[in-house]
Amino acid sequence: MSLLITGGTGYIGSHTVVELLQQQTAQDIIIVDNLSNSSTKVLDRISAITDKSVTFVEGDICDEEAMEALFTQYTVDAVIHFAGLKAVGESSEIPLAYYQNNVAGTLTLLKVMAKHKVKNLVFSSSATVYGNNTSPLDESMSTSATNPYGQTKLMVEEILFDLAKSDSDWSIACLRYFNPIGAHASGLIGENPNGIPNNLLPYVAQVAVGRLPELQIFGDDYPTKDGTGVRDYIHVVDLAQGHVKALSNLDKINGCQAINLGTGNGTSVLDIVNTFAQVSGQEIPYKVVPRRAGDLATVFADASLASTLLNWQAKLDLTAMISDTWRWQSENPNGF
Repeated sequence: MSLLITGGTGYIGSHTVVELLQQQTAQDIIIVDNLSNSSTKVLDRISAITDKSVTFVEGDICDEEAMEALFTQYTVDAVIHFAGLKAVGESSEIPLAYYQNNVAGTLTLLKVMAKHKVKNLVFSSSATVYGNNTSPLDESMSTSATNPYGQTKLMVEEILFDLAKSDSDWSIACLRYFNPIGAHASGLIGENPNGIPNNLLPYVAQVAVGRLPELQIFGDDYPTKDGTGVRDYIHVVDLAQGHVKALSNLDKINGCQAINLGTGNGTSVLDIVNTFAQVSGQEIPYKVVPRRAGDLATVFADASLASTLLNWQAKLDLTAMISDTWRWQSENPNGF
């Protein structure tokens, strides 16, 4: 199998490439990435972990000419589509960039895929499409979005469902992620956001390593065990293995199927902070600030469909997630 990975030098993409190479799922892997939030240095790290190499193409999924050239030059049997902007807060500040990149870019990719008769796709979606539904969240629930980022994921899902209905040759898995954290156990690759992190774990890690002075906790008055928000955190390696399973089980999917990838467990912000302090031996100073608009008290998955359909379930616990994060951050305090 020859596999195209869009956004493959990013956080989740790079970990998935490692799993694909180690499990020998694909004979050839081509990564296309515009490097807007990643670095080519990750390619050397992938090779160091796996002792294998991939083909890298610097390009943007919004560029139809570049995508056409890529599909013309390389044989592609399936696509795992990670490329996209992903910060919830930022999406409210620059919504047009999110719609252009995430929605229009995906449309361009799909158009070129269809032209070249490549109709096997694993799509990087998000639990944000569940809107304000009550947890545990399962795939039968209605969908909605509370921010532009979530809206782009929901729009792309609807496009993919319509596409699959129109052409039965398509096999599409929409993987709805919960909260990916952690890093590869080698310490060679991990989450490396540009600027100030938007997500909790890299922010905590940068506080622990001294890059940031303190953590802001958005609200401590939620109806949870300690008043802080509860989320379903999943190790990025478990998440990556979910993509490998989805790819190998596309033949079981008729049309387009949404599938949750989460642990099914809820962990509070203070659980994260306290466990990180224990694992790292570092103090994590923080201050509580007002809640963010739209944040829910509790969000966690019902991941039973992934178990049934893909024979996948998360295996790594919170200690492993945080230990691997700390190893990555402490050995790479300034990222790549």
